[in-house]
Amino acid sequence: MKLSRERVEHIAELAKLELSDEEIGRYQAQLSAILAYFEDLQALDTEEIPPTATVLPLRSVMRADEVEPTLKREKTLENAPDAEDGCFKVPAVLE
Repeated sequence: MKLSRERVEHIAELAKLELSDEEIGRYQAQLSAILAYFEDLQALDTEEIPPTATVLPLRSVMRADEVEPTLKREKTLENAPDAEDGCFKVPAVLE
């Protein structure tokens, strides 16, 4: 599919792009080539190919949730800028 210069200018306007004459010509050729490739793909018979979201096997990327010992309160508050009664002390954000 060959895109017209006017169509490329319209697309550029929709994208709020200011293109030079050289850029319009370059994008006209590049976008036309992309659309021609999609036309080739549309011509393929995919009736026997089941729809799929991925060709890779599904696996969990989350690690196992395991109970581990926590830090002692004193160690946790060691580098706190301010602490009071065993808690972090922060400036109030609500009145």
